[in-house]
Amino acid sequence: MTAYKDSWRIAKIALDEDTILWRNADVEQERRVAIYDLIEENVFKPVRAVAAGHDGPYDLRLAVQDGRLALAIATLDGTELETLVLGLARFRRPIRDYFAICDSYYQAIRKATPAEIETIDMARRAIHNDAADLLLERLEGKVETDHPTARRLFTLICVLHIKG
Repeated sequence: MTAYKDSWRIAKIALDEDTILWRNADVEQERRVAIYDLIEENVFKPVRAVAAGHDGPYDLRLAVQDGRLALAIATLDGTELETLVLGLARFRRPIRDYFAICDSYYQAIRKATPAEIETIDMARRAIHNDAADLLLERLEGKVETDHPTARRLFTLICVLHIKG
């Protein structure tokens, strides 16, 4: 990966609120933390936009449309640069697995031993890392990013998939 300029980053991010059908306090906290951490530190270089002379920082909007993930990339003044559309079929299982392990984790932190919580958290992180790797693979040639950014974006993709 190349060295990154400060401008190759997400400065503003939003989720399509119409896509989010339901969320509880735990999920809302995950969303807030992911967005905060993402804004604080990320690497995001949309290849076509940069090639066309549009350095960031960028405004990113995530939505699920017709079963696909839409990443709408704009400048901070609102100029739309492009919308990347990724099929979500390969993300279905990681999203389902992540939801299941998060449910186990949230239950464990309320009543399990520290060792049990640590075991579940290790599994949760492994699923999260694998999903981030998959996202990096799907973004290849479209957006240059790093693993921590992909992890946080995957968290937000999961938030978009919560059903009541």
